[in-house]
Amino acid sequence: MRFGVLGPVTAWTDAGTPVVIQGLKVRALLADLLVHEGRPVPADRLIDDLWGSNLPGNPAGTLSAKVSQLRRAFEDAEPGSRSLVKSGPAGYSVSVSSATYDALQFGELLASGSVDEALALWRGSAYADFTDEAFVETAVVRLSEQRLAALEQADLPVSELGVLVSEHPLREGLRAAHMRALYRAGRQSEALESYEQLRQLLLDDLGLDPGPELVALQQSILTQDLPHARNNLPAQLSGLIGRSDALTDVSSSLSTSRLVTLTGPGGVGKTRLALAAATDAADRFADGAVLVELAAVTPDALSVADSLTDAVQIALDLRDTGGSPVIDRLAAVMGSRLLVLDNCEQVIEDVAALTDRLLAAAPGLRVLATSREPLGLAGEVVWTVPPLDVPSPSSGVEAASTCSAVQLFVTRAAAASRGFALTDETLTDVAVLCRRLDGIPLALELAATRVRALGVRGLVARLDDRFRLLAAGHRGAAPRQQTLHAMIDWSWELLAPDEQSVLRRLAVHADGCTAEAAAAVCGEDDVLDVLVRLVDRSLVVPVDGTRFRLLESVAAYCMEKLRAADELEAVRQRHLAYYVSLAESAELYGDEQGRWLQLLDDDAANLRTALDRAVSTGQSDLAARLVDALAWYWFLRGRHMEAMRALDAVPLGAWRVGYMYLLGDSRAAAERERWVDSADARGLWWIAYTASDAGDLPMCLELLERALKSFDGDQWGVAAVLLARAKHAHVRADLPALFADASESARIFRSLGDRWGALQATSWLGAHAELVGDFDESMRLHLEGAQLAEELGLWPEVASALGMVGWTSIRQGRYDVAQVNADRAYRLATEQGQRANQALAELVLGFAARRTGALDEAAVRLQTMIDRARQQSEPVLYLSIVLEELGYVRELQGRLTEALELHREAFEVSVEFESLRGMCWALEGIAGCHPDKTLAATLLGCAAATRATENYLMAATETLDLDRASAAALASLGADAYEIARRRGASLAPEQAFQLLRD
Repeated sequence: MRFGVLGPVTAWTDAGTPVVIQGLKVRALLADLLVHEGRPVPADRLIDDLWGSNLPGNPAGTLSAKVSQLRRAFEDAEPGSRSLVKSGPAGYSVSVSSATYDALQFGELLASGSVDEALALWRGSAYADFTDEAFVETAVVRLSEQRLAALEQADLPVSELGVLVSEHPLREGLRAAHMRALYRAGRQSEALESYEQLRQLLLDDLGLDPGPELVALQQSILTQDLPHARNNLPAQLSGLIGRSDALTDVSSSLSTSRLVTLTGPGGVGKTRLALAAATDAADRFADGAVLVELAAVTPDALSVADSLTDAVQIALDLRDTGGSPVIDRLAAVMGSRLLVLDNCEQVIEDVAALTDRLLAAAPGLRVLATSREPLGLAGEVVWTVPPLDVPSPSSGVEAASTCSAVQLFVTRAAAASRGFALTDETLTDVAVLCRRLDGIPLALELAATRVRALGVRGLVARLDDRFRLLAAGHRGAAPRQQTLHAMIDWSWELLAPDEQSVLRRLAVHADGCTAEAAAAVCGEDDVLDVLVRLVDRSLVVPVDGTRFRLLESVAAYCMEKLRAADELEAVRQRHLAYYVSLAESAELYGDEQGRWLQLLDDDAANLRTALDRAVSTGQSDLAARLVDALAWYWFLRGRHMEAMRALDAVPLGAWRVGYMYLLGDSRAAAERERWVDSADARGLWWIAYTASDAGDLPMCLELLERALKSFDGDQWGVAAVLLARAKHAHVRADLPALFADASESARIFRSLGDRWGALQATSWLGAHAELVGDFDESMRLHLEGAQLAEELGLWPEVASALGMVGWTSIRQGRYDVAQVNADRAYRLATEQGQRANQALAELVLGFAARRTGALDEAAVRLQTMIDRARQQSEPVLYLSIVLEELGYVRELQGRLTEALELHREAFEVSVEFESLRGMCWALEGIAGCHPDKTLAATLLGCAAATRATENYLMAATETLDLDRASAAALASLGADAYEIARRRGASLAPEQAFQLLRD
């Protein structure tokens, strides 16, 4: 019998059936006894708790009757359970332990550090159906406090922590967890706002300040000292048995060596030990521990090296958007990190080459690998994972119970067959079985699933017969491999034909599959029941409740069976057909976008395997359909290099042109000319959208207008064109067009539920708000965009939004806030290989440096950006503003000739982009450093008149440079001459004023 109070007070039988307890007072009696956790409760106390002042006629007799009812309910549910309710001189009690009572188990798990497991026990509020009763009050407070303390330690998503903070606004531990989660999600400003909310609440309600730990956390966030750890290690469903010494040894090796490889035969537990060791060591690495599953990378891949780097980037949640070589990018973001490379043996040479390069380039990186053979690199520590300890023939129960093989087998057998235990009666058979299976964990787990049907003695008898039968068939394998193969073979032959069919056909999947995929690939209508039976037999592993996968040893065995049945090609073809259909059914342009992105993420390995097969077998039609269906997914997920490799193999014109532009390929314009005439409306939009950063704005606008005319009834396409036009309007500082196009685009995208489009449109609305001086609205919109991007996992867009927050802060004169957000944006953009977002962050950092007096730092940052822009064959949109800012730096440094040349170049670039706003900035910059102050006053007059005509705002932070130029001209000319020159300038267009400089 098991009991629960972490929710409604409940009892279950060992088989999991709820115990029906009739009567409120009987259930209250159980609750009262459980409050005391097995300690006797005097009858008087129980009577007072249950009835208070409303006593029945015979209190003692009525209590005795309620106790009898409780015992009868237990006995009816599970014979023999009435004895759990005990009575004695000290009162009544109920027998409980941490194995049968969730409140005790909760405390034990917390004490052992298993926070997630402990929290999983909760089903609601403690004693949920008796919370108003005084006798549970103390227990409820204690358990609730323990739960909150555990929640402060757990790795919860931002949304859940936000709810908890709203429920417990003054609890500093929850506030700290919320701040850390926001910070690590790239929402640094919101993390600081969360702190400020608590500070104000404490001050208003209690007259107190936040504690020193929270103050220190706030400072760490401000100074970017908090590590951005990423940890994707999966939570283990069961404890690691019998590996405490091994765990200590592997952890010790990781402390002293940068590469540790766990070797051993299949089924010996390499992966399980590696995950446990990585979990233990994760806190030692500021940037976390990341698991990279390599089972799905096979020698059949079109490029094993690319598939490996793709796997690492996906595990790190990085985008492959080109730029620097992928190894350099990976090395740049490793920091202090533990990388777990699991199942290396299939592509051992390529894994060794990648590992060698990463370790050489990233000094803070450590690698823990699992493989059937060493990687063979210098400095590698090879740790051979041994089988579990087995008992000697003469061991007694006590000695045998200390053997790790016995512990594992008994634990798994007891889970499969309730009531099984190691006793004098079962000892001999368990010991023989553990020795016969060589202490191999997977073999022991497979055997344990058969105890319920055969009993341990029957299991041993059949195993002996089985091994004698199979011994001749595996003479070429090592003894332990023979044992495991024989165990899988026997498990296979005990399966029904439909179970065998499903199991072998699952082997073609890469990194697991859903039940729907399994059914399609197996050629069946529904295989869920079969999958559940295979899970019960430990041959299939459930993942996250919705997916299923095979262990590596079982998958290899099943692949042999698939070949033997002559089904391999047919099943692989069904696999290809299913994943083409899945990709084509993905709804990535509307309100299902987030769900489908996650579904395609989950099946990324299967989609790559399907594409590899389509290309390698010459099935060009299926390959083209798959690439066409995945091209937008790759863009949303920032998988630009993966997309380009696919488009090199399957050259779909418009998609290929766009990705060439995104990757900065100088051949993009020529490729565009080949395909633009045959592109459909979305193809035209895609080319124009991706080409806009390359500088040919007239061509892009022409393509957008062509696309708009062709989008007959396609609202997504209309919104996308308006979005792209808003970007062009921003470049030209055409404020009415910017607002009109961005607003309508946002309206349409929101009506469609397309969060990517809404995010982009929101960003341009934020840019418009900044241009018209509504900085608070601009900040709100960009923070909203950052949150939208985070929810979709679009980290490049998070970087872009934070960069815009930084730029808006520059305009407000909040340079510390600008630096904080730009630093975070730069780090994210660098991780994701996003050059445009890097440039925005660098721009903000350069502006902040100049305005805080760090002229040398500003000069280096800005000059680096200019040098990079000049190396590109196409004009760069941000070049003019960077030239202008560096011109002001040189002016303040007294280097006026250099400043003048920089502002002149900025004007010419602004003319090329038809940016009147940029021309005004350049004219004002020239005025500040030109020796002819009459000309300077004329230029200032022209800029002022143009700004007034076009309604261009000048922020308060920008007037310092203008005031300096005006003051110098006025001092040199006197008031009358100065005004004459300004009036003359006001009558000129910017190009005419600039011509005076040339003349």
